[in-house]
Amino acid sequence: MSHYSDYLQEIEERKLEGLHPKPIDSSELLAEIIAQIKDTNNEHRKDSLHYLIYNTLPGTTSAASVKSQFLKAIILGEETVEEITPAFAFELLSHMKGGPSVEVLLDIALGDDAELAKQAAEVLKTQVFLYEADTDRIAAAYKENNPIAVDLLQSYVKAEFFTKLPDIEEKIDVVTFIAAEGDISTDLLSPGNQAHSRSDRELHGKCMCSPADQEKIVELQKQFPGKKVMLIAEKGTMGVGSSRMSGVNNVALWAGKQASPYVPFVNIAPVVAGTNGISPIFLTTVGVTGGIGLDLKNWVKKLDDNGKPVLDANGDPVLEQAYSVETGTVLTINTKTKKLYKGDEELADVSSAFTPQKVEFMRAGGSYAIVFGKKLQNFAAETLGVEAPEVFAPSKEVSHEGQGLTAVEKIFNNNAVGVPEGVALHAGSDVRVKVNIVGSQDTTGLMTSQELESMAATVISPVLDGAYQSGCHTASVWDKKAQANIPKLMSFMNRFGLITARDPKGVYHSMTDVIHKVLNDITVDEWAIIIGGDSHTRMSKGVAFGADSGTVALALATGEATMPIPESVKVTFKGEMKDHMDFRDIVHATQAQMLKKFGDNVFQGRIIEVHIGTLAADQAFTFTDWTAEMKAKASICISQPETLIESLEIAKSRIQIMINKGMENEAGTLQGLIDKANQRIEDIRAGTGRPVLMPDDNCKYFAELVVDLDVIDEPMIADPDVNNEDVSKRYTHDAIRALTHYEGTKTVDLGFVGSCMVHKGDVKIVVQILRNLEAKYGKVEFKAPLVLAAPTYNIIDELKQEGDWEILQKYSGFEFSDDNPKSEARKQYENILYLERPGCNLCMGNQEKAEKGDTVFATSTRLFQGRVVEDRDGKKGESLLASTPVVVLAAILGRTPTLEEYKEAVVGIKLTQFAPPRAELSTAPSSVIPIRSVS
Repeated sequence: MSHYSDYLQEIEERKLEGLHPKPIDSSELLAEIIAQIKDTNNEHRKDSLHYLIYNTLPGTTSAASVKSQFLKAIILGEETVEEITPAFAFELLSHMKGGPSVEVLLDIALGDDAELAKQAAEVLKTQVFLYEADTDRIAAAYKENNPIAVDLLQSYVKAEFFTKLPDIEEKIDVVTFIAAEGDISTDLLSPGNQAHSRSDRELHGKCMCSPADQEKIVELQKQFPGKKVMLIAEKGTMGVGSSRMSGVNNVALWAGKQASPYVPFVNIAPVVAGTNGISPIFLTTVGVTGGIGLDLKNWVKKLDDNGKPVLDANGDPVLEQAYSVETGTVLTINTKTKKLYKGDEELADVSSAFTPQKVEFMRAGGSYAIVFGKKLQNFAAETLGVEAPEVFAPSKEVSHEGQGLTAVEKIFNNNAVGVPEGVALHAGSDVRVKVNIVGSQDTTGLMTSQELESMAATVISPVLDGAYQSGCHTASVWDKKAQANIPKLMSFMNRFGLITARDPKGVYHSMTDVIHKVLNDITVDEWAIIIGGDSHTRMSKGVAFGADSGTVALALATGEATMPIPESVKVTFKGEMKDHMDFRDIVHATQAQMLKKFGDNVFQGRIIEVHIGTLAADQAFTFTDWTAEMKAKASICISQPETLIESLEIAKSRIQIMINKGMENEAGTLQGLIDKANQRIEDIRAGTGRPVLMPDDNCKYFAELVVDLDVIDEPMIADPDVNNEDVSKRYTHDAIRALTHYEGTKTVDLGFVGSCMVHKGDVKIVVQILRNLEAKYGKVEFKAPLVLAAPTYNIIDELKQEGDWEILQKYSGFEFSDDNPKSEARKQYENILYLERPGCNLCMGNQEKAEKGDTVFATSTRLFQGRVVEDRDGKKGESLLASTPVVVLAAILGRTPTLEEYKEAVVGIKLTQFAPPRAELSTAPSSVIPIRSVS
């Protein structure tokens, strides 16, 4: 069969699902389509014209290359197609976003036909996705006094690609749609169990919210033509848990506008809102699409006569409605006054949604165009030898004379790009920064590769120290979807220059290690900035930000990111840990003590600067990882020098394992990281180079929290509180309860030890508890299933060498096999120990799940409704989050353990090495002027 016949068959199959033809990215298919267009008698000619014009993906796809060359031939008169005039061919090229289309336009612009050259130049003046190969050609032509090159550079230096765009509308009418009450996780907008379809935008769009909600959105659009549907998180925050570009894409697909008439299912400019605003990383994603994210503040705390919050029976503040946003309410956003109105009544100040930078994103149709536009303007200015005029909103520079720097302020200052020497920037500044490490994960990776193609990027930025493509989110089940998607992803990323979990050439063993663990290992400088395609990209060295697939692509292509410097909350510890406590309990207690002290979540949207001191990278990661659930923007660990060296030595050994397994690339990325780690260790020991990262003792924090270890006497559990009468308080991470709350009577249907929240020590705790109970009772029987998924293969290798794996095998009824991976997700569980393949497993929810309606005790991070376990008729599924020893005991007992049972089981087990640092981890600055290593 021909490629086109296969395509027709796929079209018929998609019709059965109510889907349109899939966008074309294949050069072979498009070549056939073009041949049919040239044949004026071909029965498929009309459809083929449609597919060429309206259904071919732009950027650097192989199809885009074929389309660009065909359009070039039409412009040059080498081909004649009645329906595509040379003028229309130029129009089509202008929508193809770079790569082969820009190459073709430059061929014509720098060619011999003066009239065509002018037309090509006019199109090029609207393009921003130019790379070195393109700008080098323009610079070379300029040196030859080519008038077209001069004209282009003069246009670029004025940034006419931006200044000639229309301003955003002054008034935007919206009609409200309450998507849910309480925090809306991105799982509602883009469910994890549909991750396989994310790169098929139309198909994936069908999973947003529910079919019923989708129908309601369509009805609102019919009822209120000309008004945008605004999705709202009532009494909650929109987009918690993940940045997930696919979530914003889905909202834009249903409630945005088409970016280009010639590119299907790529929509932009959605409007989203929340009573408590938008999750910070999700708001970044909204900016990628040129959308609007509003902080409604439509529910406020009820105050008594003394101005103090009125509390309910649970001690929570009582909220009262400031104004209604019930579904179907028509509101107006005024982008000039930056206010929200209902008719003439002013409801709220929404100025935070319309900063100069955000308005630029809206005007340009997304943040990428601004990032690339600035680079293009700088190139033109340098080439012409002139100063670039101020066209874009100037970067916001906040500098307080005499005020020291927090740890995150130091990192941002150190990595700042384009900031004058001698300027110390504080929180609130907008900064372009060099990125050191980038991570792409496998259920968003295909979208990242699409974004790279759409921005015409072909190779990783040489600025980066390293980048990694994981395979952990699809590790549990190697089904047909994974078999179709993952090898293609790994091949693309390997060619692009990343270290990949799977080798497209089949040389090394497939690695499904959890991405956050790998990124934690390959970060070898505590002054680093890390960008990763997952909300749990939070390292114990450096500062890491979870990001959408597009921001990851931008970091891979440019080696840069742009963001404001966040405020910080300082977290320190006092007292002494009890021997029977696990560090996971300290993490949960931090959340609980913070809420008790401040009433509100002061972590939300800010950096948590945790003075961890003595805790090395693996276990410190337990804290930083959890900060995503605290709704923090990111976190930073402040370590003592000797602890930092210990962590770097661990990182070196892990990277060497990757080299030994054959994962090194031609660029020698992994060896380069070891070399950097060695240099950093040498600098710390010698006191040369940058000092160990610590805040200045005269810096300013938004808030400070001292966690009292003395009052933590029993395990702490994060409960989804699924039966709370207030729907908005379900599935948050704010219900932190002590073990005795359950009185040893809560039934447990399944235990899960795994995900990024565990490390080697956790797996050894499982072994030690089994040994303890075996010594006392002769054998151990499980009254509920226990699933164990080590986060990395090297942990399993070390456990085998140390003799611990044998104990786990003894009690297991299932052990993973890489030679014969599961092709179907498990639907039922027996009361045995399951030794699962390293990876995310149940935490991801896209493959393995607990049985519907189960009560699960897990070490993972997710409390989303339906993520780990779905509801069944008459019983809500619930996943409670606890430490490893609690989870193991709960599975063995089939219920929550009592405090006495817990203490007995952990006798003799050293659960943590953590002790608060005795000395203050800060520096007395001789000057607040930062060392700036990036120009």
